[in-house]
Amino acid sequence: MLALFGPIGTTELIVILAIVVLIFGVNKIPQLGKGLGEGIRNFKSSIKEISADSDKAKPEDEKK
Repeated sequence: MLALFGPIGTTELIVILAIVVLIFGVNKIPQLGKGLGEGIRNFKSSIKEISADSDKAKPEDEKK
């Protein structure tokens, strides 16, 4: 787990979590996580669409 976060240790993660709980409250954290997950999901799907569109455009460019 430590290698995943690089220089951030366990103590720092606990402090960050405590600050998030103080700012947003316990009841808002699931909503915040859901919104963040949806945003990441939409970003990934748009990146896939852009790369699929660029792959489709490449053969047309090579013909010219």
